[in-house]
Amino acid sequence: MPKMKTDRGAAKRIKVTGSGRLRRRKAFRSHLLEKKSSVRTRRLGRESDIAPGDARQVRRMLGR
Repeated sequence: MPKMKTDRGAAKRIKVTGSGRLRRRKAFRSHLLEKKSSVRTRRLGRESDIAPGDARQVRRMLGR
């Protein structure tokens, strides 16, 4: 049986924590930053958890 291929785009954007949770970088575009508050731009740059409904498909994309 052939090896499972890792989706390289997903691997660059998603990481697995030590406890096994999936974290993703939020979609953050660096345009129109002057309008957005500092609190909002900092929040947009942080990582967030992947929804439980998507976790199975994402793990498959990561080859896990």
